[in-house]
Amino acid sequence: MNQILSVEPPKPKKIRNNMANGASPAVQIERIVKFFAISLIVFGIIMISSGSYSMYQSSQIGDGQAKPTISVQEISETQLEIEVSHDIPLQRVTYTWNNEEAVELDASGKRSVSQTIEIPTGNNTLTLYAVDQEGKETTFSRNYTIEGDISIDFEVEGSQLKITSNGKNQLSYMTYRWDDEEEQRIDINDITTEQLVDIPLGLHTITVSVVDVNNTMETQEKKVEGITGATKPTVEISFDETKSFFVIKASDNEGITRVEVTIDEDENQKYLFNLEQIYSQEQRKEFEYGQGQFALHDGENKIEVTVYNESGVSETAAAKVNK
Repeated sequence: MNQILSVEPPKPKKIRNNMANGASPAVQIERIVKFFAISLIVFGIIMISSGSYSMYQSSQIGDGQAKPTISVQEISETQLEIEVSHDIPLQRVTYTWNNEEAVELDASGKRSVSQTIEIPTGNNTLTLYAVDQEGKETTFSRNYTIEGDISIDFEVEGSQLKITSNGKNQLSYMTYRWDDEEEQRIDINDITTEQLVDIPLGLHTITVSVVDVNNTMETQEKKVEGITGATKPTVEISFDETKSFFVIKASDNEGITRVEVTIDEDENQKYLFNLEQIYSQEQRKEFEYGQGQFALHDGENKIEVTVYNESGVSETAAAKVNK
């Protein structure tokens, strides 16, 4: 017998009715989406505001720290074009070679200034300085070397200034003067020379010119400060006719260290008295020598005496003696 089974469709599960809670599933999803959307918008506004403030703050810091800009361009083998610019008015712009006296450009109240300058021969250091009206400063320094026909170099050695000059051609003579004093001349007749010059007390400017056989001239200036408190020794030369020899007298309140005597500019007749090895400092404040040790020839004798004291300051006296 065939049985006929009845198959009933499955009963649907009950779905909780959330209407009692006041929102359907679709509405809840929509609320969640809106919440996240609003959160993203608020977060974005915060980030944008923070970024804008950072940018503004950076801009303010950058503007506050801005300094004058210095540029230097070589426009020829012996010339430079210097330019200083800024986005706010400048107060002062100067340049100097080898830390000598600064040259000031007309820059006050301007936002840019330029100047063409000459490069001196030899090895020299250019220093540029600029400051704006808010006190922001910039400094530039660079070495430049130009091989000219004549070079002049300075070196301070105690109380003396060593002047060294070299030329491509034979050098004829050198002149020097301190400030506006009378010019002194030294004959050279060689391609090189080295001269020691006493530095006067205080701050002074020396001007040195060297001329070669082709009449080419090179001039350099340098500010030098002499040793404070140092004074020159005194020295005098006299001739004792009865004994046929000359007498040297020298004195110094610090004490004399050495005495150099040269006769007729002859290196073979050059005598040195090193007093430091013999006498105390107190004993060396006075020096007198009058023996007939030096060989004087008949006729005219040229005598030169240089005296040095404890500070290295020297004084020279010369005399002509007829025997």
